[in-house]
Amino acid sequence: MSSTLSIPLGFCFPPTVATSFPHSQTKPQNVTFQRRKTTTKACAASENPNQRQNPKQNQKEAKTKNAGDDDGEKGINPAGFLAKRGISHKAFAQFLRERYKVLKDMKDEILKRHENFMILASGFELLGMHRHPEHRVDYMEWAPGARYCAIIGDFNGWSPTEDCAREHYFGHDDFGYWFIILQDKLREGEEPDKYYFQMYNYVDDYDKGDSGVSVEELIKKANEKYWQPGEDRFVNNRFEGPVKLYEQIFGPNGPQTIEDIPDIPDPETRYKAWAAEHGPSPTAAIDSGKEYDIYNVIVDPQWQEKIRALEPPVLYWFETRKGRKAWMKKYSPGIPHGSKYRVYFNTANGPLERVPAWATYVQPEVDGRQACAIHWEPSPEQAYKWKNMSPKVPKSLRIYEAHVGISGSEPKISSFNDFTDKVLPYIKEAGYNAIQLIGIVEHKDYFTVGYRVTNFFAVSSRYGTPEDFKRLVDEAHGLGLLIILEIVHSYAAADEMVGLSMFDGSNDCFFRSGKRGQHKFWGTRMFKYGDPDVLHFLLSNLNWWIVEYQIDGFQFHSVSSMMYTHNGFASFTGELEEYCNQYVDKDALVYLILANEILHSLHPNIITIAEDATFYPGLCEPTSQGGLGFDYYVNLSVPDMWSTFLESVPDHEWSMTKIVNTLVSNREHADKMLMYAENHNQSISGRRSFAEILFGEIDENSNHYKESLLRGSSLHKIIRLITLTIGGRAYLNFMGNEFGHPKRVEFPTSSNNNSYLLANRQWDLLTKDGVHRDLFAFDKDMMKLDENVKVLSRNIPNIHHVNDSSMVISYIRGPLLFIFNFHPKDSYDSYSIGVEEAGEYQIILNTDEIKYGGQGILKEEQYFLKTISRRVDGLRNCLEVSLPSRTSQVYKLRRILRI
Repeated sequence: MSSTLSIPLGFCFPPTVATSFPHSQTKPQNVTFQRRKTTTKACAASENPNQRQNPKQNQKEAKTKNAGDDDGEKGINPAGFLAKRGISHKAFAQFLRERYKVLKDMKDEILKRHENFMILASGFELLGMHRHPEHRVDYMEWAPGARYCAIIGDFNGWSPTEDCAREHYFGHDDFGYWFIILQDKLREGEEPDKYYFQMYNYVDDYDKGDSGVSVEELIKKANEKYWQPGEDRFVNNRFEGPVKLYEQIFGPNGPQTIEDIPDIPDPETRYKAWAAEHGPSPTAAIDSGKEYDIYNVIVDPQWQEKIRALEPPVLYWFETRKGRKAWMKKYSPGIPHGSKYRVYFNTANGPLERVPAWATYVQPEVDGRQACAIHWEPSPEQAYKWKNMSPKVPKSLRIYEAHVGISGSEPKISSFNDFTDKVLPYIKEAGYNAIQLIGIVEHKDYFTVGYRVTNFFAVSSRYGTPEDFKRLVDEAHGLGLLIILEIVHSYAAADEMVGLSMFDGSNDCFFRSGKRGQHKFWGTRMFKYGDPDVLHFLLSNLNWWIVEYQIDGFQFHSVSSMMYTHNGFASFTGELEEYCNQYVDKDALVYLILANEILHSLHPNIITIAEDATFYPGLCEPTSQGGLGFDYYVNLSVPDMWSTFLESVPDHEWSMTKIVNTLVSNREHADKMLMYAENHNQSISGRRSFAEILFGEIDENSNHYKESLLRGSSLHKIIRLITLTIGGRAYLNFMGNEFGHPKRVEFPTSSNNNSYLLANRQWDLLTKDGVHRDLFAFDKDMMKLDENVKVLSRNIPNIHHVNDSSMVISYIRGPLLFIFNFHPKDSYDSYSIGVEEAGEYQIILNTDEIKYGGQGILKEEQYFLKTISRRVDGLRNCLEVSLPSRTSQVYKLRRILRI
């Protein structure tokens, strides 16, 4: 028995419905980084939307799909960088291959639940609070250990029963994701929309639906243009086909017993028989012959091509959307902008309240009041409108590290707007091309500087609103400055009331259990990097800061804390066994690889920097060759060396060999190195800044005041100049250190009676004549040196002169010759330094100039020198230079002499 009906069954959903949910079951595939398209496709009842892509696009995706499937595949070598570097180490090579297998398994697991990696990293589009065009707000949260979930807040009287979802109902899936709908409320005297799915556009200048054209008129217009006569019958009676099939098989004219039912051919055979009698069918519903009712939908190819050639009715349907003004007249928001709210769980251990994990704005605990999330949905008039594009990424980075809260002169917490108006222009004037912001993400207690993060998607409310931070980033871009965010994914705050620890009460979903879940020394929690849902959270967090705030890069804070079970607190000798033993966390390494792969695929201009004290092999190597994929790594041994020298080693005992070896470190990776003489670590947490060490104990009334001031100023300059010019392609300076800020940073704590006296910067020092103004003038010219001559972007220098006896260092980088005399007393009148090119050399930067606080020993005629044809330092020619003690000079070849 077979039955067919030639009517369209038109059940067609937008393709984003299934693919956007975090755990839609899709066929496993390898990574395809497609950018989201906002246009909506028309689809027939049985059509696979993916089949309608451009063939070239399908081929491109097929190639991407197959990439990395096998170790031997072209372009993929899990231990490739070892051969590139000439490293032979079987155990480490085997570890890299095993790590690659863990990575492949994780990708396969992820792609069973997400269509692609772009969707994996876009969880913020679904989780948390989101405005829906059908006059409602949707809320989604991951809490697998909860039995009941509700949103409580001042908008519903903090009721745990009014806005809720329950297990085994629509609001909870098998992976622990809860879904709650907060309906907007009809205003008094208003009637509900005729169509329950009526959509609203929340931008004021989109009021097409307010033009007076009714929904009925638009539907009629769409039908007339799209459907042939009779094809739209299903609009009025969409169950006509199934009803007739049911009646034919089980009605009064159908078989009365099972024995009466003959053998039923397969659906294709039945359709061909029916089509031979009745002609091709646009859509034919055919009973499958099973004991239960299942209907196959057959679509005639010719009819399908005809429909594809027509303009789809979806475009007309958008005309039914009403604008924001119409919505405001008819509805009041279910949760108004600025409302305080928390998520309420009922668990096996009882009820509890939490700040939502995906909250984008949070008010921390103040004066004993419980922390709350703030619903941030500003009106179009209040929402920030971006004006500037991100600057082009330079070949070298001159990074100004800053903390917004301490950026003002007054003893208080400064705001985003203060920083935008006062500090951004200063940074531009100082000659830096990037800003690295610390402490931006909402964190536990101000004195923790921002490292005990509680709410990973929220800017800290201490400094202002999300719109204020967007303005800061936008204005920085307008000045040509990149914004790099220091991101803390290596651990999180252990706080349960406002952070993620024991988030769902009965199941510590975000963090490892037992000792592995606790940082051994800092009292923080360690993420469960091997869990796909935790990866969904962390990778989405990275993408969020780029999409929402247009961040240009990340410095990953303390990756050694996450890469090792001992949190990096172990002695490292550099032997490769230390990087592949039982203390290395493969899951954390896999997360870092995924983070770099996804970030660089979705945002090709993104910058990623690794802060790792252990120099993990392959930090900046391509992930396809066994590396972790970072663009830069921080040489943390440099500031430690300078601190040790300044505090513990007499000036005349400084080792030039140690200075060079520490600064250059590994020459093979030097082009990926970020260097700094000191950052915030040297002036925070009870430590002293270099300026405090050099100038802090100088007595203005002492006999040696001028000598001590000259020593401090000279060392401050030459330390920075050699750190900037001898290493890699990136340099960093902490806010205020460029002019020798005389005081350390001390955040308000109980130990200092919560004082803000040292939690600021003394910008007024730059308005007065003296050492601080001189040091700023030098730092500014040092930045100009790189901007004009491109020092950092050039190849690693040829270091040809290192003399521990005379304490002189010299090297050549590009067209520049750098000479440093670290000796505390000895000056040299005719010191021979080798150069390769014969010609005339001119000093273009001299640390001893009077405008930099020096003595001005060299006269104008000494700024121009000609080479002598004598082999020195293994080079064909030499210069005989005057080197006052504790000074440095930069020479540029002005004219080549041919001999």
